[in-house]
Amino acid sequence: MAADVSSYRYRFPVFENVTYLNSCSQGALADTVRAAMIEYLDGMDDVGSLWGTWVGKQEEVRGLIAQVLGADVSEVSVTSSASAAVSAIASSLFDGSRRKVVTTSLEFPTIGQIWHAQERRGVEVVHVPAQSDNTLDLAALAAAIDDDTQIVSVTHVCYRNGAMTDIDAIVKLAHDRGALVLVDSYQATGAVPIDFHALGADFLVGGCLKYMLGVPGVGFALVNAATTSELIPTITGWFAARDIFAMDINSYDPAKDARRFEGGTPPVPSTYPVAAGLNLLLEVGVERAWHQSSMLHDMLRAGIADMGGRVVTPASTHGPMLAVASTDENALVAAMGEDGVIVSCRDGNVRISPHFYNNDTDVERALASLRKHRDLLA
Repeated sequence: MAADVSSYRYRFPVFENVTYLNSCSQGALADTVRAAMIEYLDGMDDVGSLWGTWVGKQEEVRGLIAQVLGADVSEVSVTSSASAAVSAIASSLFDGSRRKVVTTSLEFPTIGQIWHAQERRGVEVVHVPAQSDNTLDLAALAAAIDDDTQIVSVTHVCYRNGAMTDIDAIVKLAHDRGALVLVDSYQATGAVPIDFHALGADFLVGGCLKYMLGVPGVGFALVNAATTSELIPTITGWFAARDIFAMDINSYDPAKDARRFEGGTPPVPSTYPVAAGLNLLLEVGVERAWHQSSMLHDMLRAGIADMGGRVVTPASTHGPMLAVASTDENALVAAMGEDGVIVSCRDGNVRISPHFYNNDTDVERALASLRKHRDLLA
């Protein structure tokens, strides 16, 4: 293993061209991830259909996700997106008297939209608003959870502002009231150390294209077998069957483990680069990645404060992305892009999201660009 994470930077060619600080949208592309994409295409040229290899690649991805997130292999459902995972989970709920979802104002659109789609099934959806500092008021959340609540659905890290929620406390609140918990961890997985078993949530969903170093096309759900074994989804597909090669069209015989939340033919081309990205992430180590990005966060905060800017991400509870208030976020993203600094924006904020492959020089270039365009900072 390398002595420090800086030795991995050369593996990401994007840094030869720009200062890339946009992992909250898409992780930088590693050389081995590119090579894995070519491996899939070469197989198509050489042999054509490689079903045995393809199914094995999906199982490799399942095992790697389990390693990264401290789960058992049997608890991992590999899907085409986080949306597909949450939709399948939602389809397994609300068969009893509990027909309420408690969620927050910090969620990604997928979460709110899927839960509101259940209103046609008689489900009530309650949003608990965040406080002015973008943190979640646990007392307000607790007040919203009652005997009618089936599930509490919360983001791990808000995609708009980088605020991190207190998952441990939320799990305890919900479980004490007999409700399940779903954690949308898309903006945390691969960047923040996570142990699914220690977390105690019933479901954790995410995807592999951001800090997990992969590409679009692979999402996942971690499913707590101890609390969800009776839940059977109605959104399904042949890869969710107990025996996918039985080809039975006369009955519904879902897998007993987390595979029952999968769907049809998996996103085979994406599993190749995703496996390569996850292997690289495991080599680096999420703990080391988080340590590196945390140091860069501190540099960014100090530099932005010095120029009179405002970081809206809570200082004490934040994920791998920092959000900077702007008077015109799109103009500021474009201006920084002209300077060769790649960032993104949401909700009036410019999002700066370092990972282990970033360094002090990247931060200095980002700060220089922000200083140059100080008139666009709120």
